[in-house]
Amino acid sequence: MIVTTAGKPAEEVIAKAAALARELDGRFVRRGNETLAGIRRKQSDDKLLVVRPEGIRLYDGDEPALYFHPSMAFVRSMFNRLSTVKNPLEIAGCEPGDSVLDCTAGLAADAIVFSYAVGAGGTVAALESEALLHAVVREGLQTYDTGLPDVNEALRRIVALRAHHLQALAAMPDRSRDIVYFDPMFGRPLRESSALEPIRTLANDEPLAAEAIEHARRVARKTVVLKEHRDSGEFDRLGFERARPRNTSKITYGVIRI
Repeated sequence: MIVTTAGKPAEEVIAKAAALARELDGRFVRRGNETLAGIRRKQSDDKLLVVRPEGIRLYDGDEPALYFHPSMAFVRSMFNRLSTVKNPLEIAGCEPGDSVLDCTAGLAADAIVFSYAVGAGGTVAALESEALLHAVVREGLQTYDTGLPDVNEALRRIVALRAHHLQALAAMPDRSRDIVYFDPMFGRPLRESSALEPIRTLANDEPLAAEAIEHARRVARKTVVLKEHRDSGEFDRLGFERARPRNTSKITYGVIRI
C-alpha cells in the first residue's frame, strides 16, 4: 500500500502521512507534482491512502474511494425520530452521562448518535478490528466538519480504538459500561445502502461469537443491543429479545436487559 498526501501539503500533513505509512506497513511516497494515477502506476500498487487536512481517503483498484462521511440525514433522523418508533437510544435506555461501548464501529454512524446522546458527561469507545478502516475513521472523527458544532463535539469525544471486540470485552471488568452495542456486517447485505459498499471489502464480516455476547452481558450495567437485518436468525441464536421493526424498515434491533 502507498501512502501519500494531497497536493501542496503542509508539513503536519506530510508528518501524518509518514506516521500512517509506518503504522499500516505502507510505503510513504512524497506527492510532488505527480497525479494519484501516476503514483499508482509508478509504484505498481493499486492501493493508495491519501492524507488530506480534512481526513484521509483510501483508493483500492476500481472500488469507490473510502473516506469518513457520516450520513447526516441518518444522524438527524435519529435525533428527531418519533417516540412511537423505537431507535437504538430508546432500546438501549441511553441517557446523558452513560458509558457506551460500540463493539463494531464501521464508519461510526451509531457511535456518533450515542456520543451526542450521552453528552460531555458520558463516554463512547468505538472498537474496530481492521487496521485500514480504523485509521480512516479515527482520523475522520478528529477532522471532519459536519457544519453543526454540537455534532462536531460529539465526533471529537469518541475514543476510536483498534481492537477485536471479543478480546477487548474479555479484558474488561464486570459492569464497567452502561451499554454494549453491536452492529456487525449483515450476512444479508442491504444493497441499497451504497454508502456502506466501499467498506465491505475491508470490514470484519465474521459472525458474532456467543462468547462475545456472554462477555457483553458481564460488562454491561444496563443493556446489550444488536442491530441486524429484520429477517436475521442472529437474535434467536444469541439470545436477544427483538424490538418490533417498522413495516418499511429492513433493519431492527435486539436487546438483552441486565
